[in-house]
Amino acid sequence: MTASSTPNSPEQSLLGKPATYKAEYDASLLFPIPRSGKREEIGLTDSLPFFGVDIWNAYEVSWLNLRGKPQVAIAAVTVPADSPNIIESKSFKLYLNSFNQTRLAGTDALVSLLQADLSAGFGAAVQVKLTTPDHFDKLAMHELPGQLLDRLDIEVESYSPNPDLLGANFDEAPVEETLVSHLLKSNCLVTGQPDWGSVQIHYVGPQIDQEKLLKYLIGFRDHNEFHEQCVERIFVDIMRHCKPQKLSVYARYTRRGGLDINPWRSNFSSGQGPDNRRNARQ
Repeated sequence: MTASSTPNSPEQSLLGKPATYKAEYDASLLFPIPRSGKREEIGLTDSLPFFGVDIWNAYEVSWLNLRGKPQVAIAAVTVPADSPNIIESKSFKLYLNSFNQTRLAGTDALVSLLQADLSAGFGAAVQVKLTTPDHFDKLAMHELPGQLLDRLDIEVESYSPNPDLLGANFDEAPVEETLVSHLLKSNCLVTGQPDWGSVQIHYVGPQIDQEKLLKYLIGFRDHNEFHEQCVERIFVDIMRHCKPQKLSVYARYTRRGGLDINPWRSNFSSGQGPDNRRNARQ
């Protein structure tokens, strides 16, 4: 894959534009977008206050074996949060579809190509795991554990993210709790198409005002930003306004075009990664 001499922007991508689907392998279809611009927007200009991953699940992976017989699998791609780029999702789909009429010696050959091309695009080493049909029945569903914020009967007046809504009880002893909402909705940065998700917030620190947090999360409803950028914005806003000692933010977004994207950001020292089991809406 050849890198562009100038940074790519979402407006230059194939998002919202007619595209010809190639059925022969073509790594050049991948469209990287630097993370730096949106991170600068939320004040992340030096070292990152978190580590984490973006987990992409691809449900429409197919290729041909050496005798021309179609093969299918589900791919899970794990991308480190400190990679310099994200990949624009439509280009990711077009790239995966370029394998549809491509003959490969087996799953190892496919994994090798995916890891090499995606690592080049994201700018960091990615992990690729394939699940073949003989193991489909091992894939279980799972809902994000935690206390449900959506139980709260609140009045909502704003549908743009407002970090000033956030608050915490700084006069009491710190708590550790996990909060979940299924009411996260944002919109594609370029096309404005809705992105639906569930979000889990695990923290140690002053107890966060749950009603204010829910209003803040609902505030993304009219907000245009990619999945990864929304999760990082949530992380940074909670850190600045609620001042937890430890924080993890994990979002499971519903799939579009056979892909779902699930960003996780954390500063917990244990570094235990997120569970990649899909939830009911995925």
